[in-house]
Amino acid sequence: MDIAALKNHSEAEKKRRARINAHLDTLRSMVPGTRKMDKASLLAEVIAHLKELKRQATEASEGLLMPLDIDEVKVEQQEDGLHSAPYVIRASICCDCKPGILSDLRQALDALHLIITRAEIATLEGRMKNVFVMSSCKEGDSGDTKVHQFLGGSIHQAFRSILDKFSASQEFLLKSTLSNKRRRFDSFKPSLSSSSGDLW
Repeated sequence: MDIAALKNHSEAEKKRRARINAHLDTLRSMVPGTRKMDKASLLAEVIAHLKELKRQATEASEGLLMPLDIDEVKVEQQEDGLHSAPYVIRASICCDCKPGILSDLRQALDALHLIITRAEIATLEGRMKNVFVMSSCKEGDSGDTKVHQFLGGSIHQAFRSILDKFSASQEFLLKSTLSNKRRRFDSFKPSLSSSSGDLW
């Protein structure tokens, strides 16, 4: 390694150390009581601090309706303690915000002849979570376990189909966009002309 290369390497290493120290100083200013800690102790304290913040955030968000980062369908029976009360179901769907999904959900629930007693929606950064609490409008359903299982399964299947439908349309749009970009790019390449004179 010649002198110039050695000097460049030394300068790059000096800048790298300066960046690391600047980031460590930032961490010291953000986490209380870490001003005089060595690097290893500082990082350990930052990890502990982040874990505590995560725990507090989890506690604070309990009971709040928050969209998840993954697509999800959940269906569960609501326990009300009254055997004679109507069968109550809580169903939720979490996905990207998509136009038309609410009307599809409503149609699916109408087709299952369910009474919606409560509906909630939460959105965050392009994600949405919809929660429906509903009961069967048919008499005699409250104590029939097979009916409960059938209704729960039907709701889950309906919600899953809606989720799959919108996911499939999103994939189709993405593939179409990529395909169109590819075709536009390919049209600039030399190609053999067909007998009809088509470029494609």
